This record gives sequence, structure tokens and C-alpha cells, in this order.
Amino acid sequence: MLSEWIEYSLAGDRATERGRVPGGHYRLPGPGLLELTPDMATDAARACVLSVGIHGNETAPIELLGECLARLEAGLIRLGAPVLVILGNLEAIRRAERYVDTNLNRLFRRDIDEAGMEPDRARELMAAVDAFHARHAGPSRRGSPLHYDLHTAIRDSRYPRFVVSPFAETAVSPEQWRWFAAAGIQAVLHQHRHSWTFSHYSKHYHGAQAFTLELGRALPFGHNDLTALAPMGRLLESLIAGREPAAGDPGRLAHFRVEHELMREAKAFRLCFPDDTPNFTEFAPGTLLAEDARAGDYRVGETPLRVVFPNAKVELGARAALLVSPTTAPEA
Repeated sequence: MLSEWIEYSLAGDRATERGRVPGGHYRLPGPGLLELTPDMATDAARACVLSVGIHGNETAPIELLGECLARLEAGLIRLGAPVLVILGNLEAIRRAERYVDTNLNRLFRRDIDEAGMEPDRARELMAAVDAFHARHAGPSRRGSPLHYDLHTAIRDSRYPRFVVSPFAETAVSPEQWRWFAAAGIQAVLHQHRHSWTFSHYSKHYHGAQAFTLELGRALPFGHNDLTALAPMGRLLESLIAGREPAAGDPGRLAHFRVEHELMREAKAFRLCFPDDTPNFTEFAPGTLLAEDARAGDYRVGETPLRVVFPNAKVELGARAALLVSPTTAPEA
């Protein structure tokens, strides 16, 4: 069933709600939700949330996670840790669109009062994460819980595979950088304030080791070459099996910090560089980056800045780009 769970979920079909997998069992607590519970957690096991499809057009992580589930069902790996698997924006995935009405990945806060399909889905997913962590909290749990929210970017990047580390009081465990280095991650972007993304939710409210992982460029189903993501697949399989993941040299990771957020405040708004500008492209001091009829022009100050996640077509009041600069790696 696991190898077909994604297909069933997107088709809206009923699947067997409970069953066995090698080393444990599964249950389906809701649409697009799959909980895996081991018969006996390993000594290295972490309670882990793995989410994909928060943006519906980002398909490579869905395919990658599907391969991991198929290998579990086939007995090529054995369940050794509690895992909550989430297919995020089901309707957007069906439509192959980033979102239906609004960006789901800006809605993960407990005081959300918006109405609509995506706000309702955000509430469902927050409740599912809360319940999962409540079931697997306690002194027997090894280390902090984990949440890897897997994405792909809408454009090319100077660093095709990078992670965003959300802003929160919880410190990042140095082992995460070692795991990411071995999994083919090339850069880390450190957020400077609360952002209300899904990974931020787990870090802020549950003290999880939580990250948004950007794993290449968004492409339609069937057009993804997962070869470059094989090391990341091995990391996910290690977490599912409750094994200690492989470690790499964290010195290979380039680190950046957010210096400024470009917000779209007016309908008359444009970014003053080509739409296909790759993430982490650097702009020299004095470069005009944005024109906004309400906020005015924005130019780079005295030091160069790089642009990440530029998108001039965001909703009014939303972030149109992050401007970042290199920083030193956190101390181990």
C-alpha cells in the first residue's frame, strides 16, 4: 500500500487505513497523512516529520519520498523510528500549481484566523504535527524531534541544494550540518526573524530541529532526475530506519544570513533584474533592485547583496525576495 499511498491520496481514493510494514505498522490519520510507528524504536531513533508538496508544483521531493516508502514496503529498509509523512497542499498538487488561493507556507501560526482552503489545511497540518509530537514526546526520545520540509525552487540557483534554517530560540544541533553535508546540501540560509513557514512552526512551537530543504528546481511529475538527490534519499531512509545518518564535512557548506526582505506593497511593483536570475546571484553596491509605487525604490547599500527567492508576482504584502550576505558557520 505504501508504494501507492501518494497516488491514492491525490486521487482522493480510500486506502486501507491501517496495516503492517517491515518493523512496525502504519495508519492514515487523515487525507495526505501517513504515520509510521515501529514495533521497537532503535537507540538512534528520532521522532521525525517529513513533509512534501506544501507547494503543489514542487514534485521532486514527492517522488523522492515515494521511493523511500516503496523501499520500506519492499523490506529493503526496516522501520526503526516514528515518522509522520505529510502531503501538504493536495489540491495544488492535483492542479500542478504552487497554490490555489494563497501561499500555504506562510500560514503556520496558531493564531491564524483566515478562512479558505489553504488556511483550513494549515490548521489540519498543525494539529497533526501537534498530536504526533505529543504521542512521541518524553524522556525515552533520543534528542530533539526532527522536521524536514522538502521543496524545490521555482528558479535555478548558484547552490542548487540548500537549506533554510528558521529563526527560533532552539539552537541547531551541529550534527545537522554534518548530515546535510553528507546528503549533498551545498549552502545554508539563516533566517533573521519569524517567518511562519511549516518548518518554522515545528522549531518555534516544538523545539524541533527543523529546516526547509530546497532540492533543485521545480519540474512536473516525470521530469525529475533524482540522481543528484540520491544522498538525500539515503538520509531520509536512515531517519525512517532509526539509523544514525552518514556524516560529511560541514566546512563544505556555504552559510548566508538574511539582511533584508523586499516586500511588495503596491500593484505597481517590479524587480529590476531578469525573471530567470538564479538564487544567490550577487548585486554590487548601488544596484537598483526594486521599484514599488508605495514603498519607493530599493538599491543595494554599501556592501554587495545576493538575492534568494525573487518573485515579483507575489500577493500584495508578501515577500518578493530575500537579500542575503555570506556569514560564518555557527560554532560546533
